[in-house]
Formats: sequence, structure tokens, C-alpha cells
Amino acid sequence: MYEHWNNQINVISRKDMDNFYERHVLHSLAIAKVLKFAPGTKILDVGTGGGFPGIPLAIMFPESQFHLVDSIGKKIKVVTEVANALELKNLSAQHERAEKVKDKYHFVVSRAVTEFPEFLNWIKDKFLKEQLNYLSNGILYLKGGDLKEEFGRYYSKCQFYDIKKFFEEEFFETKKVVYYSV
Repeated sequence: MYEHWNNQINVISRKDMDNFYERHVLHSLAIAKVLKFAPGTKILDVGTGGGFPGIPLAIMFPESQFHLVDSIGKKIKVVTEVANALELKNLSAQHERAEKVKDKYHFVVSRAVTEFPEFLNWIKDKFLKEQLNYLSNGILYLKGGDLKEEFGRYYSKCQFYDIKKFFEEEFFETKKVVYYSV
């Protein structure tokens, strides 16, 4: 499906299509290695692009609800088409900026859409008070490289999970799942 849609609407870089499973699907599923979402958990995927990490997580956690947003309409069209083809009843998609989303969620997930302090500003008021999971409600953020400078004053409040401990592929050498409790 992604090859078909990517040929029509470029949602994933052409060179990444050769490494689609590793760089998109498996990378997204690293979040599931950190937290197995409890049934009823509501998750917002900000800047989902072609549906990552939201679509793989929605497949893995059918009893949780996923809302995928992106500011680029053609990407949401692909997400909607893929979700419909896969009959994902626990997923909704919206062409919208994260700041304008009205609902609240237990968790917000994303794949490095911007620097963390700016991201946190976008979604700071999007969290439910109700706790359903063994981790407190918060952010699960996929990011790579040296994060100390970018995260600044938030660095000491985050937990960093090395993805290379979950998957052996070289691509994951510097990748992390960052957890921030709200």
C-alpha cells in the first residue's frame, strides 16, 4: 500500500522506501518496547506524516484509540486510505496543527517533528488526568543523536531508552525513545 501511495503522493522519501520496514515500521514499534498501552488508552500522534508511529501502534494495540494529526493534508489522505484498507477501527486522522486539536489524551507520540521544547509547547494542554498505564501520562518521542543540548532544562526530567537494545539493525545505533511525564 505504501509503495502505491508513495508513487502518487511522496510521503516517504524514495530512498527510505528501500528500508521501509526498518526505518518506519520497526522504528515506530520501539515505543511498544517501552510501553504496552492498556486497553482504553487514548494516544495522539503529532506530525504523523504517512502514519508513523500511529499506524503500526494502532495495529499492535487494537483496544487503544489513536488520533493521528498532520498539518499536510495529502499525508492525512494517505493515512486515511491505509487505515481504511487495514480496517483499523481504533484510528482516526485529521488534517490539523497539533495546537488546534481540542481533545485530551493519555499519551502523545511523535517522530522528531521539531525540537522538544517547541513540541512540548504545542501539546502541553492535551493530557487527561485519568491514569491507565504503568507509566504516567506523557510523551513518547522518537529521536536520534545527542539530545542533551536540544532537551535543555527538560533533559533531567526525561527517561531515554536506547532503541539499539531492542533492535540490532545499525540504523538504531543512536535512536532513542524519550519518555517525558506530564
